[in-house]
Amino acid sequence: MADRVHPVPPPTRPDQQADAAAAPMETTPLYPAFHRPPAPPPGTYIIQVPKDQVLRVPPPDRARRYKKLAARPARRRLLRRACCFSCAAVILLVLLAAAFAGAVYLIFRPRAPSFSVASLSIRGLDNLTLSSSPTLSPELDAAVRADNSANKKVGIDYRGGGEVAVSYSGIQLASGEWPAFYQAPRNVTVFSTSLSGKGVSFTDEQRKQLAMEQAAGAVPLTVEARVPVRLRLGKVLRTWTVDVKASCDVAVDKLAGNAAAGNRGCRVRVKPLWWWW
Repeated sequence: MADRVHPVPPPTRPDQQADAAAAPMETTPLYPAFHRPPAPPPGTYIIQVPKDQVLRVPPPDRARRYKKLAARPARRRLLRRACCFSCAAVILLVLLAAAFAGAVYLIFRPRAPSFSVASLSIRGLDNLTLSSSPTLSPELDAAVRADNSANKKVGIDYRGGGEVAVSYSGIQLASGEWPAFYQAPRNVTVFSTSLSGKGVSFTDEQRKQLAMEQAAGAVPLTVEARVPVRLRLGKVLRTWTVDVKASCDVAVDKLAGNAAAGNRGCRVRVKPLWWWW
């Protein structure tokens, strides 16, 4: 029987023997845990709380604040809904009002009345060039014609507090009140109003100009009126009170007695009912 030959390990070098001797003395692990927390100091305790309890249950001292923070999104949603509902309600009301106004306009077809000056009776302006007084106090009686024949279903209620004024070249000669009355549809009304002025003065150039225009039989005057009115649409509907402003250009043949008035056109304006005009 043949003898077995076992391999002999290679001899170790002196430096490898030193490393082998020092290996058992090392305490550092080959694969350290980098995420492992450091060991607590002696005499301390570690209490582990479940993760869901840490995230869902706030501490007692912050519970009220947590409830307020949690309620903010719900309040914001409620505010958004309230704002949306309010805006929708306002838009709906505006659309309904516009539709109602359009229906009323199509049914009644309101039109602006027309005005003209029928005649003027003037006192206190005769012999203007010979007058030595620096100031004058003219008096006028104006006959005004109000025509509402263009409206078939709309009546006009002229309220009290209106005013009528007559001026020449920007200088007011006299003023008075517009009478209060009701004008039915398809109606023409002529009324008279008394106007008076005080402390009216003209320059020498204006006096000469007035004398020349009176000699030519065409003295230009401006009749302006501001009167509050209210419309009656049928027998039930009433509008709010608005101020109507009318301005008429008139030419008279003389400045004394009953003067013939030639109308050169009137303008009527009212802002709250701009669609009516």
